[in-house]
Amino acid sequence: MQQQIDVEDLIELVLVYNPHTNEDLIRRAYAYGERMHEGQFRKSGEPYFTHPVAVAAILTEMRLDDATIVTALLHDTIEDTKSTYGEVAEMFGEDIAELVNGVTKLTNLQLSSSETKQAENFRKLFMAMSKDLRVLLVKLADRLHNMRTIKSMRPEKQAQKAHETMDIYAPLAGRMGMQWMREELEDLSFSVLNPEGRSSIMRRFLTLQKETGDVVQKITSDIEQALSEAGIEADVFGRAKRPYAIWRKMKEKNQGFSRLSDIYGFRVITRRDADCYQVLGAIHHRWRAVPGRFKDYISQPKSNGYRSIHTTVSGRDGKRVEIQIRTWQMHEVAESGVAAHWSYRDGVRAANPFAVDPAKWLAALNERFANADDHEEFFENVKLEMYSDQVFCFSPKGDVVKLPKGATPLDYAYAIHTRIGDSCVSAKVDNIRVPLWTRLKNGQSVVIITAEGQRPQATWLDIVVTGRAKAAIRRSLREDDRERYIKLGRELARVSFENVGKKATEKALRTAAKGLALDDAEEVLARLGSAELRSQDVLEAVYPDMVHDTSDEIDADRAVVGLTPDQQVSRAPCCQPVPGERIIGITHRGQGVIVHAIDCPALEEFEDQPERWVDLHWHSGTHPAVNTVTLNVTIRNDAGVLGRICTLIGEQKANIADMHFADRKPDFYRLLIDVELRDAEHLHTVMTALEAENDVAEIDRFRDATRKP
Repeated sequence: MQQQIDVEDLIELVLVYNPHTNEDLIRRAYAYGERMHEGQFRKSGEPYFTHPVAVAAILTEMRLDDATIVTALLHDTIEDTKSTYGEVAEMFGEDIAELVNGVTKLTNLQLSSSETKQAENFRKLFMAMSKDLRVLLVKLADRLHNMRTIKSMRPEKQAQKAHETMDIYAPLAGRMGMQWMREELEDLSFSVLNPEGRSSIMRRFLTLQKETGDVVQKITSDIEQALSEAGIEADVFGRAKRPYAIWRKMKEKNQGFSRLSDIYGFRVITRRDADCYQVLGAIHHRWRAVPGRFKDYISQPKSNGYRSIHTTVSGRDGKRVEIQIRTWQMHEVAESGVAAHWSYRDGVRAANPFAVDPAKWLAALNERFANADDHEEFFENVKLEMYSDQVFCFSPKGDVVKLPKGATPLDYAYAIHTRIGDSCVSAKVDNIRVPLWTRLKNGQSVVIITAEGQRPQATWLDIVVTGRAKAAIRRSLREDDRERYIKLGRELARVSFENVGKKATEKALRTAAKGLALDDAEEVLARLGSAELRSQDVLEAVYPDMVHDTSDEIDADRAVVGLTPDQQVSRAPCCQPVPGERIIGITHRGQGVIVHAIDCPALEEFEDQPERWVDLHWHSGTHPAVNTVTLNVTIRNDAGVLGRICTLIGEQKANIADMHFADRKPDFYRLLIDVELRDAEHLHTVMTALEAENDVAEIDRFRDATRKP
């Protein structure tokens, strides 16, 4: 059971970095929180107040200000006790009351393991933390302590919290630059979600130590000797990477533990910026650098203020050694990230030149996600940004463009401007033309080549990795689809109206929109083109008395003869039989009878089940044009051809229900057109009319055996 930290011990932790702390404020907050939580206990059985005190202690490790420490002590009072916002404000001030209330709001989000709910709440989380980032620092410390003590929870609750931590809180801590917290949160989650995997890593580590001795100490001594010989004063630290980090590398590289070489990490901390590059020179002089594993985040820092040089060398016994080189000021930001903005040293706010202003950081982060049109897209964008490393590319003018690892020239184009991305046709990287799917590397110079009339392609979504690019491409595709549907809808409306001797004028379409309760004529055309509306519906809305009289037609529900009164019937989508063709029925539990054409290949699977066969035939008489048949039509790619095809079909008194471009080439289009027909004779008439058209290269009836009822 955890021992509660005494108030004087907590104050001592703060005095280490802030001798001028307001001790009275902390004592009052401690006493108030303890009183409010009196009689409350954690799942482990210990007094509940041990938790807020432990959260405050975690925040002292980041040397945070008094307001944040007090917020930690009080962070559950408004939510879980009789305390109120007004009471906290009166006793500790508006600033602290706002922070406590912000943490309460974050807690109340109750992030679900369901991705849809999680996405919705993640957007709210960003909104809640945008006022004061210290709210999130308290929440992260709160989650860290809960994960450290998670074993007292029920197994299913442990799994839920671990997934939530792995998906949201750990990457968020990493994005804020608090790498140590990210690693610990991931590892704690890993121990819940895959305890056997973690144990196997630990066992292999112990075996490795027995075989090789203390590798960390040996390599540390090697680095210290190399620096001493070069006359460089610096501190060297080494450690084995956490089990989850090793597990992730094993999965990424698809390698076993024995083949994984860079399982140790080393840091060299210098006094001055210039020393960092001298250290790099000494290390590369002593050991061979591993190609492609060098990153200079000092000249090109990350957006959260992170600065460091990363290099990997072939060290002792040929083992790969990963080394980070930075100054002590850079190290403080690397450990605390955005939290370094509030950190204290010797009683004053630390004037660390590398600490990022949290307001600017949040503004930049929110700008990246501003174009997400829905919660799921936002969540996708956030996760992409959270987990990504960065590459830095140069524009022709020498400007630096920051992109996530794996970014392509298309991502670069959209990072410059949406208009540049939309009109991109190719790119030059280091003056060599490359495909748009090329992965960019650090330091490359990129030139985007654009063309008037170019529009984003659907395949681009598989090429880009940034949320900004994905959102812009999706938005453009939606606009293009709408334009295409409007154009097609206009042709369908023209043909339908001409069939009754009328014209589809703007006034007629506006009248139809009013009758169909739609916004305007454009919306009518868009829905008509996308098959959400039938031409008959539009005609009825304008000329209800002129629509074809169907009183003599056979009711579609009585089209098939041979069924019992209680049997439901539907046409098989694989063969799409129409009146006039020989048919057979197959019974399906829960679906009634499915009608197939007698020559349908799908019937073979029922040959040994004769009890399911039903002898059927079509009702004699005139059938309504409601039987959909898919036509496979190849047409010449030229202006006006598609319009003429639609006109031909309309002239045969057939309605186009849907249209899909199956293949697009510079010289031809292949379309799948769903046409609503009366019977086999009607089908023959439509196909004959299309076959006689010069611009139709090929036409046949499309049947797909994979279509299931």
